[in-house]
Amino acid sequence: MAIENDPRIAQFLQRAERFMERVEASLDQGIAEPDWGASVAMRYRRKRSGRGVLVPVQHIADIRFSDLKEVEIQKERLLRNTQQFVQGRGANNALLTGARGTGKSSLIRACLHAFADQGLRLIEVDKSDMVDLPEIVDLVAARPEKFIIFCDDLSFDEGETGYKALKSALDGSVSASTPNVLIYATSNRRHLLPEYMSENLSYQHTDDGEVHPGEGVEEKISLSERFGLWLSFYPFTQDEYLTIVNQWLQVLGVEPARIAAARAPALMWALERASRSGRVAWQFARDYAGQDAASPAP
Repeated sequence: MAIENDPRIAQFLQRAERFMERVEASLDQGIAEPDWGASVAMRYRRKRSGRGVLVPVQHIADIRFSDLKEVEIQKERLLRNTQQFVQGRGANNALLTGARGTGKSSLIRACLHAFADQGLRLIEVDKSDMVDLPEIVDLVAARPEKFIIFCDDLSFDEGETGYKALKSALDGSVSASTPNVLIYATSNRRHLLPEYMSENLSYQHTDDGEVHPGEGVEEKISLSERFGLWLSFYPFTQDEYLTIVNQWLQVLGVEPARIAAARAPALMWALERASRSGRVAWQFARDYAGQDAASPAP
């Protein structure tokens, strides 16, 4: 029997072909080109096949700068930086750190609302996908729009791979030096990495009183220092919290008399949660306004 007519050889070749197809499918195929007109915001996701995709966000939170209170300094600086970026002038990557629920993420989303009609776009990337940052930048580099790559609640544990990819991108490496991309990140950690008491022992003290951090501490500080714009957020005072509550109640259409009567329940709401954050204020306002809507008409 001729080799070419051997059914065993034909079966082997079919199996080998199917195997190669599976191998090729598992290889990195780059990021699929999205429909850029589908939305002004997209989320980066990696499929089981290993290929990354940009998924259009269909329901974008309608947050405006005017909705955000008691963060005026942070608001002004981020607004100015983003405006410079959209206009093609010098601008910095931004790191927003501090107390939870104080409006860090909302400020970034407000930037999108303010400048979307001027070509600003937002791509949200999870910290676990930061290793794909160079590919994302390469994909958008030739686009006419301006892109903010947004990572919410960013922090790294020791040895995570995304750390080095972000560090390279912030350094302005060849793959991430395009002028139409900025990185905006929020974090509860100022230096994005865990800090330990034992690291204080690595500090060196000179004879003239100077203090020099050890190499481990320097490595942690070096990542956050690569963000040109630092914005710090602090817990709200009681008066600031009540101001934010009143703002959201007005946005939700609550009557002035009802807003005036909201002080005591708003404080109790915050006391039960041991927090006076902007997030807690928003949650109270939704509940309070919802009670009005649920009340039967007189």
